[in-house]
Amino acid sequence: MNEFKNAKEEYDNTPIPQELETRVQAGVREGRARYRARRTFRRWASAAACFAVVLAALNLSPTIAKAAADVPVLGGLFRVLTVISYDATDGEINYLMSVPRLEAEGDLAQAVNDTIENRVQRHLLKARRDWDDYREAFFATGGTEEDWAGREMDVIVDYEIKSQTDSRVSFVVTLAEGWVSSMEERYYYNLDLSEDRDLTLRDYLGEDWVNVCNASIEQQIADSVDEEGFTYFFTPEEGGFTTVDESTGFYVREDGTVVVCFPRYSIAAGAAGIPEFPIA
Repeated sequence: MNEFKNAKEEYDNTPIPQELETRVQAGVREGRARYRARRTFRRWASAAACFAVVLAALNLSPTIAKAAADVPVLGGLFRVLTVISYDATDGEINYLMSVPRLEAEGDLAQAVNDTIENRVQRHLLKARRDWDDYREAFFATGGTEEDWAGREMDVIVDYEIKSQTDSRVSFVVTLAEGWVSSMEERYYYNLDLSEDRDLTLRDYLGEDWVNVCNASIEQQIADSVDEEGFTYFFTPEEGGFTTVDESTGFYVREDGTVVVCFPRYSIAAGAAGIPEFPIA
C-alpha cells in the first residue's frame, strides 16, 4: 500500500507536459517495464500508478482505485484485475474509465494486456484530437462562445466479463466517444489460459463453423423483417451480411452459447445498435 500511495503522490505532483504524444509513449514504456518486472500484487499497483502518470498528460486528477480482483482466482490459473477505475472531468471532456488486466502465467496474458493498453492510449489521444477538431471547426464556421457553452464529450473505456471457467474467459472491452456524434468500438477476447492461446469459432462450433454461423445469422436476419417488409439490416448488395470469417468478433455466454457480433453500421442501420447473433 505504501508503494501505491507513493506512486499516487508522484502522479498528483506531476506537472502537465508540453508534448502529449511524448509523455504518453514514455508512460506506455514505463508501464510495460514495471509490469514485466514483477509478478506479485505490487505489480498491479505499479501498473495503476504508471497509467496515472500517462493520464496526467491529459491534465486529469482522478482518484485511482486500488487494483481489485473482479474475478476470483479460478483453479490458480488466472484472474482479471481492474487496474484503473475512475470517473473524472478535464474541462469539457468527461472520462469514464474501467481498464482490465489479466494475471496469468504464459505469454498470452502479456500480449492481451499490451494490446488493451495500446488501444486505450490510442483511444484517449484520438478522443482529444476529435474534440479539439470539432471545437476548432465550430468556431471557424461562425459559432459563438454562447452557443458553445454546455457542450461536452464523454470518453469511455469499459469491459464486461461474459463467461468464465477454471481455465477459460470471454470478455469484451468497449472504447467509446459520446458527443454530437458517437463512436463505439468493441474488442472481443476469448482465451484459454491453460493452453495459453486464443479460442476461435472453430473451437466452439467445429470444422463447419462458417456454414453453421452463416445459416443461423441469415435466418435471424430473415426473422427480423416485419409484416410490412421492413428490416434494419442491409441486403448483401447494399453492403449487408455475407459471411463470417476469422476476424469476426464473438463472445461466449455463461450457458456456453456463442454470440457473433458485428460493428454498428457495418451490416445494419445505426438504429439496430450493435448486431449480435446467438448461434444455436
